[in-house]
Amino acid sequence: MLLDDERAYRAVAARDARFDGCFILAVRTTRIYCRPSCPAVTPKRRNAEFYPTAAAAQAAGYRACRRCLPDAVPGSPEWNLRADLAARAMRLISDGLVEREGVPGLAARLGYSERHLTRVLTAELGAGPLALARAHRAHSARLLIETTDLSFSDVAFAAGFASVRQFNDTIRAVFASTPSAMRAARPVTGPAGRITLRLPYRPPFDAAGLLAHFRAGAIPGVEHVTDTGYARSLRLPHGQATARLTPADGHVLCSLRLADLRDLGSAVSRVRRLLDLDADPVAVDGFLAADPELRPRVLSRPGVRLPGSVDGAETLLRALGHTGPGEPLEHPDGELTHLYPSPAAVDSPVARALADGTLRVDVGRDADELRAELAAFPGIGPDVASYVVMRVLGAPDTPLVDNPAWRPWRSYAAMHLMTTAHLGRAA
Repeated sequence: MLLDDERAYRAVAARDARFDGCFILAVRTTRIYCRPSCPAVTPKRRNAEFYPTAAAAQAAGYRACRRCLPDAVPGSPEWNLRADLAARAMRLISDGLVEREGVPGLAARLGYSERHLTRVLTAELGAGPLALARAHRAHSARLLIETTDLSFSDVAFAAGFASVRQFNDTIRAVFASTPSAMRAARPVTGPAGRITLRLPYRPPFDAAGLLAHFRAGAIPGVEHVTDTGYARSLRLPHGQATARLTPADGHVLCSLRLADLRDLGSAVSRVRRLLDLDADPVAVDGFLAADPELRPRVLSRPGVRLPGSVDGAETLLRALGHTGPGEPLEHPDGELTHLYPSPAAVDSPVARALADGTLRVDVGRDADELRAELAAFPGIGPDVASYVVMRVLGAPDTPLVDNPAWRPWRSYAAMHLMTTAHLGRAA
């Protein structure tokens, strides 16, 4: 959703929350950056400038608004709509890859040199990979400061900072505050041992349709679905976790239990992708409702989302029928007792290819390249390939239904058809 400055300013003047997460407003006189819907007085046009990311505003010397919390918004739908290098990089950065493997690892995963990657991201997003990762760390740190009673040194290292000094300097630079002041202003809430967050979305949000989809293929012990929520175990880069997700008005309540707090950013990113929380449902519904065949479905179920993925390998194996529970959770969480099996524990050619890295299914892949690679692999085929690409990458236009009139939203059209079938079976 790229906007010129004049359209962006009109969105700010209207305090239009649909644009939260799509761009950043920065105010020259206060040196503060905000979400477009910030309730503060709208700045004069000559004092407003706009950035594609919070990292770009931070790099220009702006601090985050403490009133509207511009990092606590839905992400930009651009990262799923676009299949270019910048979008692929943003998906991996949000998953914490830079904290785990550094910029060299990010560049290698994307198949480009560090220099070229930095040049492209700076030109497209206003900041290089280090600055974008720094903004990601700052967001994770704020969540830990406000939702846990961890010591600040533990918060610093869990969020991915190299030192406590770097953590303190970043918090002061980004939020114009200290960790102590931020914690005092927003006291810890939620049950002990859990991190409880509100994950915002752009309404409308068809939670019932997502729950019906998850219920249709739920694996006992790995997942648990009720009429009001969804819970599942997670295999994250540093350890096991569980997530309990309860849709509410304007947000999804997310309760996380992590074996290693360094996985917080990855867990939040993957849960958001699982529920397609960064989508722009108004744009999707407006387009699909113009089709006579889809209009009754769109009007009856506005805000249909794409069911996403928390693990690309798992999504592919499940699509091929591998559904047994895997290793037991070290700390069972109610009905959740197992992790889905790792590729190494599954006896099939696809699983072996996933285990040895011959086949890579992750958010850094290009949609067309991944679909072609999967479709060409023996035993997968084009339909499974399209389904996996839709779920893992959030790709909005996979040919699950090959109707040119529904482009560029064929994935969402397919979900309208699937959701009707799932809800019909549930009834």
